[in-house]
Amino acid sequence: MLPAARPAPAETATDRLLALADRCVQCGLCLPACPTYGLERSETESPRGRIALARAWALDTIAPTETADSHLDHCLGCRSCETVCPAGVQYGEFLWEARNRQRMRRKPGWQQRAMEWLTARPALLGRLLGFYRLVFGLLPESLRRLPRPAMSIAAPLADTRHTDAVTLFTGCVARPYETGLREAVRTLCAASGIDVQIPARQTCCGALHAHAGNRDESGLLATRNRAAFSHCGTVLTLATGCHEAVAHSLRNTNATEDAIAFIHQHADALRFRECNERVALHLPCTQRNVVKSVTAVRALLNRVPGLTVIELTAGYGCCGSAGTQMLFDPARADAYRKPVVEQFESSGATRVLSANIGCRLHLANAIEKPVQHPLEFLASLIEPRQQFQGSKLTQ
Repeated sequence: MLPAARPAPAETATDRLLALADRCVQCGLCLPACPTYGLERSETESPRGRIALARAWALDTIAPTETADSHLDHCLGCRSCETVCPAGVQYGEFLWEARNRQRMRRKPGWQQRAMEWLTARPALLGRLLGFYRLVFGLLPESLRRLPRPAMSIAAPLADTRHTDAVTLFTGCVARPYETGLREAVRTLCAASGIDVQIPARQTCCGALHAHAGNRDESGLLATRNRAAFSHCGTVLTLATGCHEAVAHSLRNTNATEDAIAFIHQHADALRFRECNERVALHLPCTQRNVVKSVTAVRALLNRVPGLTVIELTAGYGCCGSAGTQMLFDPARADAYRKPVVEQFESSGATRVLSANIGCRLHLANAIEKPVQHPLEFLASLIEPRQQFQGSKLTQ
C-alpha cells in the first residue's frame, strides 16, 4: 500500500519537494485525466501515487527500488492532472524536482545521456540526421525510430540583431524536420507585413534535460538562449513542447509567444483559398495543458472555406511521444499512440495536424499520410498575392 501524503499544505516546509507534495489532498480527481493510470489502472501509475512515493523517499520512510523508480519514469509529463486538481498542485514542478533527486542517486542510461549530449549540440545533431536520411532505406525497421528527415537540411543561422522583427526559436531535432514550417511562418507573417528572423547561437530549449532531472544542463542551455536572443524582439516558439522552457529562459529579456497564438492575433490580415478537405487535428498535451493555444488553432482552421476538421480524441489523452520515451520505451509509447492512429484511419481524414514536433514524429512513424504543423498547412492555403508583402526571413 502506498504511504499517504498529508492532506494539509505545508507552505513553510524547507524542503521544496515536500512543500509541493503536501498540497496534494489525495482526492483522486486526477485519476481519470491521467494517461498512465488509464493504461495501467494502477495507483502507482497515477499522479497521487507518484506524489506519495516521492514524498516517502524524501522523508526516508521507504527505500527507492527499481520497480518504484519505474513508476516515476513512466510519467509522460502531460500535466493533465493539473487542469483538474482542486488543490492547485503544481505537478509539473513537482515532477521535475522528483526526477532531479532521482537522477542524483541513479545514473541515467547511456542512451539518455547520449541524447542529452546531442540535443545540446543542434548543429552536430543536424548533420547526424542528414546522414540518417541517407541511410534510412538501408536500416532495419527496429532502427527507424524517427521518420526520414526532409531533403532540405536547415541552413546555418545568421547572427542577426534586429529589434523590429519577430524571431523564431528553432530548437534541436526540429531544425532539420521543420524547414518547411519556418518558411510557412515567414509566409503567414508576410501577409501581415511582419518581418521574421532566426538568430544564431540559439540552442536546445532544455526541456528534454529538465524532464530527465538534468537541472544543471537545462540551466546552461537557458543561459545560452538568453544570450542568443538578448538583442531580439518577440520570440515565437513553433513546438508546444518547447514553449514553457523557452519562455522561462527568456522571461526577463524577451516576450515569448506560441506561433499559433501570435498568427491568430494577426489573423484578420489573412485570406485563405477554399479547401474541400477533411483533416484530423491532434491536440498535444503541451498545447492543451501548458501553452493553451487550442482556441487559437481551432479559430485559424475555421477561417479556411470548405475545410472539415475532426479532432483526434481517442485513447488515453496522450500520444505517448513524451520526449525520449518514444525512443527508449517504444512498446509503451506505441500503446498510447495506437488508439489515436486507429481513430485517424477510420476518420476519412487526409492528413494529421499537430503543433508539437515530438508528437508529429511519433505519429508520422505510424501514419502514411501527411503529418504537419497546422501553420504549415495554413500557409499552403494562403492567397498568393499575400505571400510576399514586404517581409523577409533572415537565416
